[in-house]
Amino acid sequence: MIIDIILPLSLVFIMYSLGLSLTTEDFKNVARQPKVFTVGIINQMLFLPLVAFGIILLFGISKEMAVGLMILSCCPGGVTSNIITKMAKGDTALSISYTAVISVLTVITLPVITGFSIHYFMGSEAPPINVLTLGITMFAITAIPVALGLLTHHKAEHFTSNFEPKASKISGVLFVLIVIGALASEWDAFITNVTILGPSIVTLIILMLLIGYGSAHLFKMSEPQAVSVAIATGIQNATVGITVGNLILSGGEGLSVLSLPSGVYGILMYLVCLPIVFVYVKWIRVKFST
Repeated sequence: MIIDIILPLSLVFIMYSLGLSLTTEDFKNVARQPKVFTVGIINQMLFLPLVAFGIILLFGISKEMAVGLMILSCCPGGVTSNIITKMAKGDTALSISYTAVISVLTVITLPVITGFSIHYFMGSEAPPINVLTLGITMFAITAIPVALGLLTHHKAEHFTSNFEPKASKISGVLFVLIVIGALASEWDAFITNVTILGPSIVTLIILMLLIGYGSAHLFKMSEPQAVSVAIATGIQNATVGITVGNLILSGGEGLSVLSLPSGVYGILMYLVCLPIVFVYVKWIRVKFST
């Protein structure tokens, strides 16, 4: 019961803090840069789940772990992707706009793809799932908090400017605690599957970063835009994946086994992405100093 209440409330706060960093301009950017957004959205909404599905088949991941990885592939980005984009000298405003729009779109796409994945990978062992109910729940714990955060930013800018940095730090702490909880509560399953989950998740992260970066240059975007597209394509909000996994299949006193891939991803995201970002930033500095 504690997990069933605390986990969704933590996600609500994290999404609210994301909304605090948004403005209506972030949504208007969609109309101003249709090509940039189309490429990014196709990458995340279409290619990411397809690549995840291919990796599942390639690595022989089965049942709950496969469903958990598909759930992760449907998750939007988060504040982390915006921070990493800024570190990598990308177009931060574009990154924030991606986060805003895709957070809304996944309210529809995540329940649909998750419903398909559960029946495909688990068959007769699949837990009962109502796609409409999951969609409504997703809307309540993601889209509404983002909207409330955006409204707070618009109506109380002074409060937002003071509280938003603190909210981001609190969100970071909550994220770490949720990831630790996901791994600790399913430690035996983690140890059993880590040799498959680890390489498959690292492969997914690297492939999506490359696809994002390559597709941006294919459509002749600027370097900062290409960096933003790459990171938006390759970085997902693991907290959403952990929460959705637990909503579908309760883990009792702990977290659901469906949440485990997102928990592992929450750690590997930093171990894989941050070194790539640091190498890229160093390369950019060398390139423009010569």
